[in-house]
Amino acid sequence: MACKFRFWIIAFAGLALGGVPAVADELASLQPLVDAAKAGDVITPEPGVYAGHLVIDKPITLDGQGRVTLDAGGTGSVITLNTDGATLKGLWLRNSGDQHNDLDSGVQVRGNYNVIKDNIIEDTLFGIELQQSNNNLVMRNTIGSKAFELGVRGDGIRLWYSNQNRIEENKVSNSRDVVVWYSNKNKIRQNEVRSGRYGLHFMYALNNLVEDNYFKGNTVGAFLMYSDGIVLRNNRISHGVGTTGMGIGMKESSDVTIEDNTIVYCARGIYLDVSPYQPDTTNRIRRNRLAFNNFGILFHNDWTGNIIEDNRLESNFVQVSVNAGATAKRNGWDGNFWDNYRGFDLDKDGIGDTPHEMKVYADQLWMEVPAASFFKGSAILSVIDFMERLAPFTEPIKLLSDPRPKMTPEVQLARHVDENEPKPEPENGFKYDPFGLSKRVPKYMTQQDED
Repeated sequence: MACKFRFWIIAFAGLALGGVPAVADELASLQPLVDAAKAGDVITPEPGVYAGHLVIDKPITLDGQGRVTLDAGGTGSVITLNTDGATLKGLWLRNSGDQHNDLDSGVQVRGNYNVIKDNIIEDTLFGIELQQSNNNLVMRNTIGSKAFELGVRGDGIRLWYSNQNRIEENKVSNSRDVVVWYSNKNKIRQNEVRSGRYGLHFMYALNNLVEDNYFKGNTVGAFLMYSDGIVLRNNRISHGVGTTGMGIGMKESSDVTIEDNTIVYCARGIYLDVSPYQPDTTNRIRRNRLAFNNFGILFHNDWTGNIIEDNRLESNFVQVSVNAGATAKRNGWDGNFWDNYRGFDLDKDGIGDTPHEMKVYADQLWMEVPAASFFKGSAILSVIDFMERLAPFTEPIKLLSDPRPKMTPEVQLARHVDENEPKPEPENGFKYDPFGLSKRVPKYMTQQDED
């Protein structure tokens, strides 16, 4: 059966082999071949450029072998996958429409148990968009959006009411967000997301796993809104800068585990806003490295229910802070390494003999009046702070107490972004390129951002 389809495809490919026509309507279409295929068939087109707007409504395999391009001509979606059990691989998908209402995409998925892997998707508003689609595998795709302002680009990968999908080893750059909304029990592993707004954005999502990912140069690495049971483990997050920049943020999210992550060079390392939200729940923040951030951990308000233990906080401008002059002492702090701890370890057990206590003196000024943060670190504020500590004329705020501070940073770390740039590409599978597709990736999708 596969041979018969190759024979048909040669006839259609003739229009494409001579070059790329200016209008997608002039390109040959693979739709007749898809319509004639039977469930389980493998379609392997001849190399060339074909028209987009392809609709696949049966469980077939479309294998481009890295030599087939589908072009939507600037309208609609390149491929709509409206079936269960299909496979798309080795394709170059480009030039979708720009309509947010229509979710113009490289691939629209409306089915279950599909495989979308080893494709390059460029100049599409949304990359891969799943809606009410479960148990799909999205793997080793390279995705970039349109060259619009950041806020009006589409999402590189979008899950909407979609459960138990695997999103693995994809490379997303210059898109708006990677979105997981109203979607549960998905596994998001070993992806690289650069130069977007949200590296990963959860909304009303439950019990998702985020593991071994690399987020760099996004405004926010990962943000959780009204999402419970999320696990973020062994991720590397760096360069979340700007007024809203952060590594990991939470708003009204409960039973979250944040462990073994490295978060560096961000405006805020970890940000907590009314989290955990559900009664009798706990967020666990443990064994993370938080370094070279403006704030290591920032609480939006005085809240409770977080256990923060065995973390490594070093070289942050402010280790921990709470807005509005409140405190963080109602949370559980234990066994963290603080590079500004001033105690001793006379019994040589690796634990400080006295608690690490953070008290706020002159910093109360900018904590209570955010506009005053302009003077944070200035000579005048440093003098006021010194005088306050020497002879306090106001009552300092006790921010937190860690009863067992570690003397050395004995924390199991993710493979972290160190202080020296530029960085090598992560050794986590992104070099896998069976069809040589990386040679065709546009420059804007591969260039390293300046640090």
